[in-house]
Amino acid sequence: MVEELTLSSDPESGEYTRLTRFYAGADTTAFGDKSHPYPEEIFIVSGRLYDHAFDLWLESGHYASRPPGELHGPFETDIGCVVLEISFPSRR
Repeated sequence: MVEELTLSSDPESGEYTRLTRFYAGADTTAFGDKSHPYPEEIFIVSGRLYDHAFDLWLESGHYASRPPGELHGPFETDIGCVVLEISFPSRR
């Protein structure tokens, strides 16, 4: 349903950049929404992803900056989606 490729990570700060691919038909509803105590930025590289928390389709080219604690997901996609995610665990 989903695969991730870590492009870079800093073991000291915990910061990482990764690509996440959601395959067509992927649905994370069973896992519920999520949040974390650090900020992250996302960019939709291709496809589209529905974010239930915002009742919004995130389309190719969409950018979001998520503050610590912001709820997002669960997600689903009809055609598949590739997301670039940059996370900053050291910035709590």
